[in-house]
Amino acid sequence: MILSLSAIVLLGGAIFALWRYGRLATSHAVVCTLFGFFLASSAVAPYISATVRAGARLLSGIHP
Repeated sequence: MILSLSAIVLLGGAIFALWRYGRLATSHAVVCTLFGFFLASSAVAPYISATVRAGARLLSGIHP
């Protein structure tokens, strides 16, 4: 839960920065958001989640 909340805040900040300073169109941000919602409900979601957790463990030095 903490990892997913941190990822949401980090990715939300990145989208905001791209929108504000990188000239990301609002329509592009909406498409990215919708893509994320549909991807989260797909069959691939557990694999993506496991990969992100493994990457976070690797970066933090925590081994299972």
